[in-house]
Amino acid sequence: MSHSRLHTELCELLGIEYPILQAGMGRSKGLITTPELVAAVSEAGGLGCIGGEGLDPDELRATIRAVRRLTSRPFGVDLLLPAKREPVDLPVAELRDYIRSQHPDHARFMQSLYDRYGLAQVPYPRQYTVTDTLIRQQVQVVVEERVPVFVAGLGDPGPFVPALRERGIKVLGIAGSPRHARRQKAAGVDAVIAQGYEAGGHTGNIATMVLVPQVVDEVRPLPVVAAGGIVDGRGLVAALALGASGVWCGTLFLFSREANVHDAHRQQLLQAAAEDLVVSRCYTGKPSRVYRNEVVELWQRQGPEPLGFPLQMLLMDDFVTSAEAQGRLDLVNNPAGQAAGRLTAVRPAGEIVRSLVAEAEEVIGRLSGQPVQRPAGGR
Repeated sequence: MSHSRLHTELCELLGIEYPILQAGMGRSKGLITTPELVAAVSEAGGLGCIGGEGLDPDELRATIRAVRRLTSRPFGVDLLLPAKREPVDLPVAELRDYIRSQHPDHARFMQSLYDRYGLAQVPYPRQYTVTDTLIRQQVQVVVEERVPVFVAGLGDPGPFVPALRERGIKVLGIAGSPRHARRQKAAGVDAVIAQGYEAGGHTGNIATMVLVPQVVDEVRPLPVVAAGGIVDGRGLVAALALGASGVWCGTLFLFSREANVHDAHRQQLLQAAAEDLVVSRCYTGKPSRVYRNEVVELWQRQGPEPLGFPLQMLLMDDFVTSAEAQGRLDLVNNPAGQAAGRLTAVRPAGEIVRSLVAEAEEVIGRLSGQPVQRPAGGR
């Protein structure tokens, strides 16, 4: 079977060979999606994507330029643009004071966590968390650097679309419901990522199998990218059968050699059952699928109702920074999707892309009555 069977309208839109997009997995500090990971996915014919959430503007610019030194192929930047957030646009130091004065119960609960684990407090080192100021600065870097693709997570990219379009940047928006998808279409995006409940990190309430065809019908003729629970070629073919034009894979690339992931966190995921990946608001204030550790359980049993985004995020960014500094990675959030337990080995990102393609070709060939000989050495 020729590769044209997998060459969709999404490939034409983004200038890529295969409809495989590596999700821009962000973290509050630093990178999961290293330049090496992003470039390797793009070089293999997919679209690599920088998760820029935890980068200040200078770091984001440097990361974009590092990717360009490694590949001349298209790549993207994924940023958080939360539609619903607390109306506070303050530097981190002032935001801490605000939380202590306005939310003393939360401050006391956090102190109880530090005491419980004997953690010295190491403050989150950024000047800003994800507030309006940081978002504007980050998007401006994307515009100035003419990144080929921009992906908007959690909200509406509408205010930024004209400036992005003026520089020839394609805009994708993530949606967890048909309502979100309508909002993305109205904002002027070029394609919609329909992310199902199974996905890691920030997620909605509708399963991928249900969500994708609804979004396809809702935003037609825009291409739709399926996300959530897709870790092999069977998932890619299923997404295409549902009407999607491609897939957005995050958890799959946590197991790439180039990803910046703690070994302890990979071990958690290797041993995880689907029910060990739970949705909690405790780390960011928004529903996010993470590995169920003791901190998640303590918030659920004893903690106050989590604050809104980004106040809860800052509370926990300080805690996570402290835990990481003292080697307590078991207390650090580990976002991943429910399919994590199906992954068994760490491989180069390019090999992951090629395996996904080969598996999809095999499935399509089998379904069409034209079996494809699969090369040795699968996942």
